[in-house]
Amino acid sequence: MKNIEKIYINRSRHYSWLAENENRAIKFISKVRLLVFLLGLITTILLYNHGYIYLSISSFIVFLVLFIYTVKMHEKFKHNFDFTKKLADINNTSYERLKGNWTEFKDSGSEFENQDHDYSFDLDVFGKGSIFQWINTCKTELGRKKLADILKAKYHKRESILLNQQAIAELSHKIKFRQRLQCEAYFAGNNKNKYEIKDLVHLLNESGNKIYRNKFIIVLFKIIPVITISLLFMSFIFNMLPDYIGYLALLFPMLILSVDFKNRSNSLDTLFKLKENLSSYENIINMIYKERFSSKLIKQIQGIFGRNEMESDLNHGRFKPMEDLVKIVNNISERRNMAYLLLNILFLWDYQSMFALEKWKLQNGNNVSKWIEAIAEIEALSSLSIINFDHPNWCIPEILEKPLTIKAKSMAHPLIRGKAVSNDLTIGENSRVLLITGSNMSGKSTFLRTSGVNLILAYSGSAVCAEQFSCSIMNIHTCMRISDNLDKNISSFYGEILRIKSIVECAKRGEYIFFLLDEIFKGTNSLDRHIGAKILINELRKLNTCGMVSTHDLELCDMEKESLGNIKNYHFREYYNNNKIYFDYKLKRGISETRNALYLMKMAGIDVPDDFKQKN
Repeated sequence: MKNIEKIYINRSRHYSWLAENENRAIKFISKVRLLVFLLGLITTILLYNHGYIYLSISSFIVFLVLFIYTVKMHEKFKHNFDFTKKLADINNTSYERLKGNWTEFKDSGSEFENQDHDYSFDLDVFGKGSIFQWINTCKTELGRKKLADILKAKYHKRESILLNQQAIAELSHKIKFRQRLQCEAYFAGNNKNKYEIKDLVHLLNESGNKIYRNKFIIVLFKIIPVITISLLFMSFIFNMLPDYIGYLALLFPMLILSVDFKNRSNSLDTLFKLKENLSSYENIINMIYKERFSSKLIKQIQGIFGRNEMESDLNHGRFKPMEDLVKIVNNISERRNMAYLLLNILFLWDYQSMFALEKWKLQNGNNVSKWIEAIAEIEALSSLSIINFDHPNWCIPEILEKPLTIKAKSMAHPLIRGKAVSNDLTIGENSRVLLITGSNMSGKSTFLRTSGVNLILAYSGSAVCAEQFSCSIMNIHTCMRISDNLDKNISSFYGEILRIKSIVECAKRGEYIFFLLDEIFKGTNSLDRHIGAKILINELRKLNTCGMVSTHDLELCDMEKESLGNIKNYHFREYYNNNKIYFDYKLKRGISETRNALYLMKMAGIDVPDDFKQKN
C-alpha cells in the first residue's frame, strides 16, 4: 500500500507543478491580450486622425486578428489549467481514499438509498459511510446511476461477472486513462445551466422537423443569402438599385426567420448551453475510441463507437460523428448578441445550423443514447477498478458453477478503516445455515455485513477483501435494520415479517438465495421469538437458500444436532482484563458461553443488585 500512496503523491505533485506553470502562462497571455487591445486601439485611432484611412482599416483588422488569437490562447491555457488542477485534485482524493478518509467525500449516493431494497440499506451500499461513497468516481449522472445499478443488481450471470472481472482488472492498470476519464467526465457533468444531458439526448434522438430535411428548401435557403447580399451591395454600395430594394432584401429574411422561431430557438439554445459539456463528451469518446484494450467487454463497448469498422478514423484518433456534431455546435454562437443577429439575417444562420443538425441526426441520432450509456458503463467499471488498484493484495473471487456455496479465507470488511479483523467462512452443501451467537458488540452483525459486502463486490467483478474467495451466484437478501415506518404505519416487527415473507417467496419461486438475518423477531416475547426463528430456519434450509443468522437465543443452537450438521453453530466472545472488556472479533466454532449485558450496564452507571448478579 505504501507504493500506491507514493504513486498518488507523486502524481499530485506533478500535476500541481504543471498547473502552476499554466497559471503563469495565463497571466502572461492576459497581459499580452491587453497590450494588443491597447496598441490596436491607439494605432487605429492615430492613423485615422492623420488621414491614413486604409492603413487605419488594415491596422484594425490586423490587431483584431491578433486579439482574437490571444483570446483563443487564453481560453486554451485556462482550460488546460482547470483540467490539470482537477487531475491534481483527483490524486489528492485518491490518496485520502487510501488513507481511509473517504467518509468525508461529498457524493455518498444518498438518493439511491431504499429501505425496501433486498439488501442495499442493511449492507451500507449507499449513503454516509457506504460502498458507493468509498469507490465512486463517476461524474456524469448516468455513470453514477450505472454504478448504483451494478451494486444493487439481482439475477447475475456468471459470464457477465467474468467479463466485468477482465475489464476491471485491465482498467486498474490504466491509471492515466482512468483519471483523465474522471476529469473529462467532471466537465461533461458539470453543467451550470438549466439544461441536462438528457435534454441533449432527447434533442438528438427526436424525429425532427421535416422542413429542415427537405432538399428543395435546403437549396433554396442557401441561394437566398446570396441574393440578399447581392441586392444590398447593388442598393447601398453601387447605387444600382433604389434603397427600398435593399431594405426589402433585409426584411424578407427577417420574415423567414420568424417562422417556427420558438422551436428552432429552443433546439439551438440547448445545443449552445451544452457546448462545453458536449466537447467533454467528445473527448471521453475519443479516449475510449483510440485506447487499446484487450478485455472482451471493453472491446464490445468500443464496437458501439465503430472501433472495429473504421480503421482510417482510428488512425486519425478521433470519433468522426462526434467531431462533426461539435463543429455544428461551435458554429452556433450566442444568439442574442448583435453580431449574431446580423449574421443570422444575412446568411439565415439559424436555418443553416438546423439543416446541418438535422442531417447529423438523420445519420447518427439513433446512436446517441447508446454512446452515452457506453460512457456510463466505462465510468462505472473505472470506479470499481480502483478497488483492484488500491488493494493489490486482495483477491479476485472465483465464481462457482455449483449452487449455494461460499468459501473465504481471511475475509475482512472492506469499509472498516484501520486494520479490520479477518475471519474464514465456509458455507456449503453440508452447512447451509450458520447460527452466530455472542454477546453485545462482539462482532456478529459486522461479520454478517462483511460477508454480504464482499459478495456484492464479487458480483460486481472487482477484487474482494480476502486472501481467497469463491462463491456461487445467489440473490442476496437481508433482514437487519428494520425500524418503524410511520409514513406507512408499519411497526418494526411487521416490517421484519414483510421482509422475511419476501425472502421465502423468492426462494419458493426457485431463486438461489443468500440470506443474512440479524436478531430476527426482536419485537415479540422470547418464547414466540424462539419458535418463530426455528420454524423460519427449518423452512429456509429446505429451499434453495443458505446464509447466516445472528441470535442471542442460545436455545436455537440445539438445531445443529437436529439438522444433522446442516446447521452449524459459531460464536464471537469477549474477554476481560483489569476490569475492562475486550473483543477479538474472531469467529469460533460452537456456542457462545459468555454474556456482557451486566457489565455494559455497569459501564453505563447502572447499579446491578447483588441478588440479580448471583442469578445471572
